[in-house]
Amino acid sequence: MKTGYTGLAVPGPTNMPFQVRKAMDVALEDHRAPDFPAFTKPLFEDLKKIFKTETGRVFVYPCSGTGGWEAAITNTLSEGDTVLASVFGQFSLLWVDLCQRFGLKVDAIDVEWGKGVPLDDYRAKLSTDKDHRIKAVLVTHNETATGVTSDVAGVRRILDDLGHPALLFVDGVSSIASIDFRMDEWGVDVVVSGSQKGFMMPTGLAILGVSQKALGMADGAGLRRCFFDFRDMVKTNDQGYFPYTPAATLLHGLRASVDMLLEEGLENVFARHHRLASGVRAAVEAWGLKNCAKGPEWYSDTVTAIVAPEGFDANAVIKTAYDRYNLSLGAGLNKVAGKVFRIGHLGWLNEIMVLQALGGVEMAMRDVGIPFQAGAGVGAAVEHFTDTRAGVRMAAE
Repeated sequence: MKTGYTGLAVPGPTNMPFQVRKAMDVALEDHRAPDFPAFTKPLFEDLKKIFKTETGRVFVYPCSGTGGWEAAITNTLSEGDTVLASVFGQFSLLWVDLCQRFGLKVDAIDVEWGKGVPLDDYRAKLSTDKDHRIKAVLVTHNETATGVTSDVAGVRRILDDLGHPALLFVDGVSSIASIDFRMDEWGVDVVVSGSQKGFMMPTGLAILGVSQKALGMADGAGLRRCFFDFRDMVKTNDQGYFPYTPAATLLHGLRASVDMLLEEGLENVFARHHRLASGVRAAVEAWGLKNCAKGPEWYSDTVTAIVAPEGFDANAVIKTAYDRYNLSLGAGLNKVAGKVFRIGHLGWLNEIMVLQALGGVEMAMRDVGIPFQAGAGVGAAVEHFTDTRAGVRMAAE
């Protein structure tokens, strides 16, 4: 029998605050009641603040991020349309696969796993597209499988420099509400996020930011959709309702989550994530191990993928951490399966929770025989956190 709390250090689902759990502990309600809009309309407006949009809309669907991807393309594109994408991890790969299943022509650039969106390659592809065959450009903002963050603003600059009209789609599932994101400033047309990561909630909601340009594509889009139709959402959301039975209990949790994020302040949320992530990276360096991300320019502030030393199976670390120390770590996926283990550091998290995860990793690595100085990683993180107390970064950072 295991005692104590299970350590949750995967990059989603993340730890759930008691405020969110309490908010969802309500009696079931009539989602067609006349006072329901008094709850939903302010929530829709406050969600726009999280995405940093004043001109766009935010839609909430009872599904995972995959459903959000489907909503993005089916409301804006037609079979045979060309989209530009890049593959550098499991989730960018799955997005390409979804597009192909809908009959889209995907120009997918293969990138070394550990790097992110190749801006130079995107520019080259778009600059030669004189007939504007490319209808949408896909950007995985944060590739959860490898711990890599890409430059969304850089892609927008390329589109603007070239005067290219393609839509800009962003997978923000493991970045929204954790890493700086600016929908209006970066000219993002559709961004997809999920409730189980930065929003600190159970799995079950896809939360989308949609630009007016993308909304305007719905009438001409040829791909079939029903449940995900933006037009139905606009019509009913404007009245404070949904075109289906909403997950009202989860919406109450989302209300509490948004309140917490806005109370902390988004810039403070981003700074906290950077500080905690930097502590994890300091631990990795102290262990003498490698980050899967190929350089600091790619480092993610929500998840770190750690490469197991030659001759060691990363899955053994993961299994040992769970079986012996009640700690859940993220596994390597696809090309990096068995090669990396992942530490998620996003959502409702503080220094001692990170140190707990790092301590569990150290015990598991010792048990499987990975050579390192016990306490080195935890100590490096302690030094970082105390040296950067209250979120003040040292000049050397």
